[in-house]
Amino acid sequence: MNNISEKSIAATRTMKKYKAKDIPPGRFFSKPVYLDKKLILMAPEMPFTQEMKKALENWEFKDVYSAGDMTGSYSKTDTTTNTASSGDGDKIVKAKKFYDDFVKYVNKLFSDVTLGNELNFDSIANDMKSTCDSILEDRRFLLRVQKNIHPNPSDNYLTSHTVKSTIIAIIIGSYLKFPNHKLIELGVASVLHEVGMLKLPSSIYLSKNHPLSPKDQQAITSHPVLSYNLLKSFDFPIAVTMAVLDHHERENGSGYPRKLTGEKISLYAKIIAVACSYEAISNLRPYREAKDGHAGMLELLKNQDKRYDETIVKALVFSLSLYPIGLYVLLSTGQKGQVVDVNPENPRFPIVQVFDDLSPDGKNKVVETSKDGLSITRPLTREEMNK
Repeated sequence: MNNISEKSIAATRTMKKYKAKDIPPGRFFSKPVYLDKKLILMAPEMPFTQEMKKALENWEFKDVYSAGDMTGSYSKTDTTTNTASSGDGDKIVKAKKFYDDFVKYVNKLFSDVTLGNELNFDSIANDMKSTCDSILEDRRFLLRVQKNIHPNPSDNYLTSHTVKSTIIAIIIGSYLKFPNHKLIELGVASVLHEVGMLKLPSSIYLSKNHPLSPKDQQAITSHPVLSYNLLKSFDFPIAVTMAVLDHHERENGSGYPRKLTGEKISLYAKIIAVACSYEAISNLRPYREAKDGHAGMLELLKNQDKRYDETIVKALVFSLSLYPIGLYVLLSTGQKGQVVDVNPENPRFPIVQVFDDLSPDGKNKVVETSKDGLSITRPLTREEMNK
């Protein structure tokens, strides 16, 4: 972990800051361009467009970062990595802004709970309506943004976990054809499912450099009840309160706090359980490495001891694909690429963007993988992508 952090810091120090307003449209960079030094915005084969410049201005991103130099033309020998096709940059910027705003919103909710302020269901549900609309409209780009955001070890992981698992839960709910009012209820339950943690000592839920002690783990098992009692005291609907109470229950009765089984568990809770588990498996924690999204999918598909509802797991896989959106991959041709969309007919063969393979319009080619054609060989690490 320390070595990875040191490498990341060293890489960040080599980057130069460019004022977005000063970059002329049509210019290229000899190295990838980053947003907030974390998220890849442009690959070297992509020109900086007027649309991208306007998007950065609209969403108040004043600076971009690159270890390369600004050039007047693209040289293929400069290509070192990967990202969206040239028409996607403004959409990536928009998705990143939405993600950042969602983080601020969750932090505000958590602050209200910590300060003892009242939570209002109608207000949160109204906010969640527009949140659901944005998530479903920009799902592909938001998943790519989310995949490439790695909180610093000093960050409060609770906020990041809540934001990412809520996005996944809403996408699952959409796949299951939830009507709008149920999708909003699911969103409210997802965004508040961890509020009981805030009633515990902060040392338990703040990011730590080691696993929790047995005493802390025991304290954590009380948080679903604390969440339930808090939301019930503010007259939240029973569908929401039961979801937060049940989200750690498991199909085989091994969960908590009531060791419920199967149909006794709230449907919203089943969705949140799968979304949270996938988020936890596939994202970095201060005391362990993250598994890549493909490995996380395989672990959930194994469904060891039948802990999760199989219908919900299937919905996750079909929503994100077996090789999830945002995953960097090595292709059967030896080229590198990124999964950019699902194949609704077969989650094993998602749609990928092939890097350093341009179509006549200058964009990276986007191809549907298949058994007999272009296929995915394996996931790639971030270090492999940047070689």
